Amino acid sequence: MLIGYARTSTLDQKAGLEAQTRDLETAGCERIFEEQVSSVDVAQREKLAEALTFAREGDTLVATKLDRLARSVAHLVEILGQLEAKGVALRILDMGIDTSTPTGKLMLTILGGVAEFEREIMLERQREGIAKAKAAGKYRGRKPTARARADEVLELHRNGVGGTEIAKRLGIGRASVYRIINAADEAKAEIAA
Repeated sequence: MLIGYARTSTLDQKAGLEAQTRDLETAGCERIFEEQVSSVDVAQREKLAEALTFAREGDTLVATKLDRLARSVAHLVEILGQLEAKGVALRILDMGIDTSTPTGKLMLTILGGVAEFEREIMLERQREGIAKAKAAGKYRGRKPTARARADEVLELHRNGVGGTEIAKRLGIGRASVYRIINAADEAKAEIAA
């Protein structure tokens, strides 16, 4: 059985997810697992875990592109290990790679290493560009979103709403909520002292 896996990073990339699904259907996938989650959030990639669990000996897991499946070479090796242990092959459509052949296994490992190398170089260039912009006074980073909502956080906290619920209601991080509450408590303690 051919099992498809499609992933995009954000909800805004719906067209990309639909295109992947269409390509997987064209390739003959009988079951397709889709999700919209960042490649970094491995713990949240529930559909990938479901696809890996669903696959049986003799099946082939199919993805349109390597970067839709794995976030790094280490992650790719981990996925390949799980698939091999179950007797499941992997096919990457845009590269024409099929791990049911020794050549396919070799090519996938080499291409995964090159992809990770390219990503590391891109991130290094990005860091250098940011450092250069900071030195020139042109880079200020992103505007803090949680602190702009400090009054709302403190009002909800005074009304007995918990930190997790405040974070959900305001769409900010839980750590930011507690940082704001702790800063307010420290300011009160200083005034009282």
